[in-house]
Amino acid sequence: MAASPSFRVGLIGYGLAGSAFHAPLVAATDGLALDTVVTSDPGRQAQARDRYPDVRVADTAEALLDRAGELDLVVIASPNRTHVPLARAALEAGLPVVVDKPLAATAAEARDLAALAESRGLLLSAFQNRRWDNDFLTVRRLVADGALGRVQRFESRFERWRPQPKGGWRESGDPAEIGGILYDLGSHLVDQALTLFGRATTVYAESDVRRPGAEADDDTFIALTHASGVRSHLWMSATAAQLGPRFRVLGTTAGYVKYGLDPQEAALREGLRPDGPHPWGEEPPGSWGRLGSGESPLTGGGEPVPTVPGDYPAYYAAIAHSLRTGARPPVTAEEAAEALAVLEAARLSAAEGRTVHL
Repeated sequence: MAASPSFRVGLIGYGLAGSAFHAPLVAATDGLALDTVVTSDPGRQAQARDRYPDVRVADTAEALLDRAGELDLVVIASPNRTHVPLARAALEAGLPVVVDKPLAATAAEARDLAALAESRGLLLSAFQNRRWDNDFLTVRRLVADGALGRVQRFESRFERWRPQPKGGWRESGDPAEIGGILYDLGSHLVDQALTLFGRATTVYAESDVRRPGAEADDDTFIALTHASGVRSHLWMSATAAQLGPRFRVLGTTAGYVKYGLDPQEAALREGLRPDGPHPWGEEPPGSWGRLGSGESPLTGGGEPVPTVPGDYPAYYAAIAHSLRTGARPPVTAEEAAEALAVLEAARLSAAEGRTVHL
């Protein structure tokens, strides 16, 4: 039998998200074909053509949407402020849509987009690739297997040491830009916590602008109480001179501690592809986390747990399956809205110094 034709993908934005994440993952996915890249930057246009010789390049999103009938999916990897208007325009043009996180600035905007997609029978999904991080997949398996007993506290960190602001829209203090570390790294941390332990009932947050010259929050902490009874403590920072464990998960019978970051982002930034000759998403035994009780892993406590290989390609494989069959996408707009409700509550909590009830 002849292979089914690939779904033609238009990618809006070719900065870090578009060039390092979406383009290579789409290009490596059976059933998807990178058709068009939208960027007005001549240097980025040249990079896209060099890396993907068959790709078409457009200067504007409008030029792409004028050809909506020639495409099967639009991926939006442009600055945060453009996510909602571009997603709405693509849906109104009759195209399924993937939007890089955060889907929107507010849960209400996300739900409006979800309603529009549903009314037109179109796929709408948020790109929450960190659900396929190697360490998160390992934690998810340990929780599902009962290896920790009943989880009581989930600690999760994305910490960096960037004492000098880099500038750009991600660090802008303009609310319209949806910048700051809460919506950047916090989008991942909150999504992971909700995926593991279900909806949150209360949110408490502390948020600061630490670095001289910084405009947006660069050091934030969130405490969640889940309806399941689990408490999640989430740290995100650009000012951490010493990095804590990526995960510390404490249960009634054991705890799991894991340091370091999933290697997939670094590999993608280096230009490696998931469909290349080397094993993807794996890490050496020296980076494995440890499971045990009563002693710190840094002094030899617990047993090493082989890390489940990371699998960012699974996201777009699931998108291709959804387009083919109409199945639920790997991350829904409703799930993105739940996470955004927590982020909004965290911003309110930090501003008013109180716990917010959802």
